Amino acid sequence: MRVLDIIEGTVVDGVGLRTSIYFAGCTHHCPGCHNPQSWNPDNGHEMSVDEILEQVREYGLNVTFSGGDPLMQIDNGLLHLADRIHSLGLNIWCYTGYTIEEIEANDSLRRIFDAVDVIVEGRYVSALRDIHLPFRGSSNQRIVESKTRKNISPSF
Repeated sequence: MRVLDIIEGTVVDGVGLRTSIYFAGCTHHCPGCHNPQSWNPDNGHEMSVDEILEQVREYGLNVTFSGGDPLMQIDNGLLHLADRIHSLGLNIWCYTGYTIEEIEANDSLRRIFDAVDVIVEGRYVSALRDIHLPFRGSSNQRIVESKTRKNISPSF
């Protein structure tokens, strides 16, 4: 898997202290993206599921998949990594530029619903930027409990 960085102890990528894994590759290319260097799938460095899991285990914090767009690596070990993280008793948030509707319409992407606990979905839209929204950059983005596919809370 191509990983840009793994950050321990972040509080901006989901509820509580988390380990955020930033994956390389994104085809959404949202204007105003805060991380355009993540678009190139060749950026970062190659890491195995075991190498990533070693850091997750060491930190012992719940996990966030970010990027780039983690779903660009859904066939490259992302689901296996999620399984292994859950086996440690940790929860997973996943940020993606895809909407829930786009994910549901795609057989490959749909598998993410069983792999993570929360999905923060939708492309960043700079005209809808709202710095007061927790865990999102623009008001079109939704925070969805992945197994029920329902918005978690209106406070988000």
